[in-house]
Amino acid sequence: MWLPWDIAAVGAMLLLVPGFAFAGTEGRLGAAAAVAREAAIVAVLYSLWQLAGHLSVVHLEGAIGRAEWLWDLERTFQLPDEGVWQRALLPHGWSVQAANIYYGGAHVPAMGIFLVWMFFRHRVAYPQWRNAVAWLTGWCLVVQLLPVAPPRLVDELGIVDTGHLYGQSVYSTFGETVAGQLQAMPSIHVGWAVLIAVAAMRVSSSPWRWVAVAHAAATSYVVVVTGNHFWADGIAAVAILAAILIAQDRVTRRRSALVEPPRSLHSVIGEDQVGAGTPNPGEGLEHDRTLVEPSSR
Repeated sequence: MWLPWDIAAVGAMLLLVPGFAFAGTEGRLGAAAAVAREAAIVAVLYSLWQLAGHLSVVHLEGAIGRAEWLWDLERTFQLPDEGVWQRALLPHGWSVQAANIYYGGAHVPAMGIFLVWMFFRHRVAYPQWRNAVAWLTGWCLVVQLLPVAPPRLVDELGIVDTGHLYGQSVYSTFGETVAGQLQAMPSIHVGWAVLIAVAAMRVSSSPWRWVAVAHAAATSYVVVVTGNHFWADGIAAVAILAAILIAQDRVTRRRSALVEPPRSLHSVIGEDQVGAGTPNPGEGLEHDRTLVEPSSR
């Protein structure tokens, strides 16, 4: 459905040439170069995501065993049963098809729209969130190199592959995929969607920011009811995101402390204390006079 990793990588290289060749140039050319650089970064992230999908499509037996272990772990912690949630939706065919479309079609465009919006409307905050996307994607891909099957590939769970049920699957025959079918843990779908929601709530006061929150909720729902993810997949992605954001905030505070200019004496001990400690030439004059002048009788 989406571009293969190698084509995305070539596109990134082509964008890097004008992006750095005209870096620092003023006017529209400089602005276009900045856009090209950022687009190249996004293309590289996308390419790595797709490439990791091909690398992880190995060891199906081990992936299914890990999925079964994850299912048992969810029952231990009494997480909601994915099968129950899916069976509640299956009688409503149009809802299932809508969930399939949202799962396959909203993930990448939503991130693209988010990055463009951040770049043009919140340029100061953009680098932080672009870096957060990069770190989140990178750590998720590292974890995904250990394949974990999605629920729909584990026959014992009885969870339906709704994409294949309605001919809407973004995956073809197993092993011949655009995005790897064993990239289930953690869920980049959920991770990206929650990142978009958190960023929108932090940088914007517009009512439209709630659209990002709705997108995160809808994504978390459809990845489960379509049989593509366990709840734990999304929880793991959100945990990674939280760790990244906490680390970013701490680094930002430390940098701010290092570059903070020294405070003046007045700001350190206060105006009142400075005044109280400074002798006043006229202070006590009347008292001294009473000591040296004879009293009148």
